[in-house]
Amino acid sequence: MATIDLREELSCSICMNVFTDPVTLPCGHNFCQVCISRTWDNQTEGEHTCPECMERFSKRPQVRRNLRMSNIAKSFLYTEDKQEEYGVFCTYCIYSYVPAVKSCLMCEASLCNGHLRVHSRSAHHTLDDLLISSGRKMCSVHKQLLDYYCFQDSCCICASCLENKHKDHQVEPLEKALAKKKEEFKEVLTTLTRRQEEIDGQLSELHEKMNELRDKAILITNGVRSIFEEVKKTLKALKKQMMNEIRVSEEKALLCISDLIHHLKAEMDELCSKKFHMSELAIKTDPLTVLQHSTDNLISETMKVLSNGCHGNVDDEMDLDEDRLLEILKTGLSDIVTSIKGRITLVTADNLLLDVNMAANNVHISRDLKTICWTVEHQDYPESSERFQTCQTLSTQNFIKGQHCWEVETSETGNWIIGAAYPSIKRDKRLSYVGNNDKSWGLKRHNNIYVLKHNQVKIPLSGVRCQKFRIFLDYEAGQLSFYELQDPEVHLHTFSTTFNEPLHAAFWVWNGWVRIKD
Repeated sequence: MATIDLREELSCSICMNVFTDPVTLPCGHNFCQVCISRTWDNQTEGEHTCPECMERFSKRPQVRRNLRMSNIAKSFLYTEDKQEEYGVFCTYCIYSYVPAVKSCLMCEASLCNGHLRVHSRSAHHTLDDLLISSGRKMCSVHKQLLDYYCFQDSCCICASCLENKHKDHQVEPLEKALAKKKEEFKEVLTTLTRRQEEIDGQLSELHEKMNELRDKAILITNGVRSIFEEVKKTLKALKKQMMNEIRVSEEKALLCISDLIHHLKAEMDELCSKKFHMSELAIKTDPLTVLQHSTDNLISETMKVLSNGCHGNVDDEMDLDEDRLLEILKTGLSDIVTSIKGRITLVTADNLLLDVNMAANNVHISRDLKTICWTVEHQDYPESSERFQTCQTLSTQNFIKGQHCWEVETSETGNWIIGAAYPSIKRDKRLSYVGNNDKSWGLKRHNNIYVLKHNQVKIPLSGVRCQKFRIFLDYEAGQLSFYELQDPEVHLHTFSTTFNEPLHAAFWVWNGWVRIKD
């Protein structure tokens, strides 16, 4: 029994065998180096767990060799090999391997000839052959071998127990009961394995859904940010237009009022003159002087002046044109709503494929048109004026409006460039490389150094750790953004310009590869 317990302690819980090159995890559990490496290779990146305690690690842990455990395991295997060669060893001969001749069921020990002579002769210490005694015990009450199993009480019993306390119970010999129990274990294991596979599938779907939601949220966030920048610019222009219209309307109304004031002042002066003249006539005593002036003409002229001066309230021309101002504001805001309608719904480049008709002869395009890799073998592509002479190609799909994104995975070694380019980019010489001209923008890896390039201008990057990237294009906003798909995602840079041609995804490789992710 001690040997069985020791084997369990020295066994890897993955392969169920004695440790081979055991390593220790940060949580303290031990596994074969090959077993734990293979297990983690099959797990999703960033979700490494301990198979024993299920502790989760954010990144793949560094394991350390357990030299002491390795030495113990090797010694145990050596002992087992000796036992297979020479039989069972004496339990009490701890300094040498002495073959045993008998086993004591009471002591659960194997005895050599020397220890057998000094062993207890009590009737309770039943001696048995080595092969028969393997794994067997005695009843603590009757001191007899436990040869039966009681299903009702779930315990092992001896023959005396069978005739007394367990007489009417369901009892079977140990070997037969063991066979039944193993069949039950098989059924339970089958059920557990099936359920485990179902849970693994559900977990995989949920993690995939979680990643999709995170990606979608990031894309929508970028889209909303771009929309608000556009709305800010449009509102600024609308505000400027409104201020100008208010100023023009104010000047027009003030000019009209100024003209009326000038006219009224002229009438006032004329009225004052006539009033003074009539006052002078009213105080004269000479009949000839007074009577020679016709009062009818004077009265009619006076009433005419009075009627011309009765303008009542200020008319519409002397007020701000509020209706026009409101109409301009409503039209401007309506145009903003129309321009952003549907902009939050982003288009992912699910059908983005590499164009073989543009690919250089020193790159290989995969059959699914998703992977480009550098090759020393000349590909013998058909001659075409569209074909690049350098190791790159563009996508078959182009973008002339809207928001789009695509993700790529790159090799950990070699050199590559990913980005976007106009179809009018040159096809020969080094200036045709993505980022080396004013018709392309790219993220470049060269000798493990990362830079962003446009028109030969470099923007150095630091801290790039993974090989998965997202490229986000907002054509109308004139923005091309690069993201590193770490956890969390890292924004590397955004190029801002005005696009004047259709844009293709662009790829350049040397001693490496790039793959478009689905």
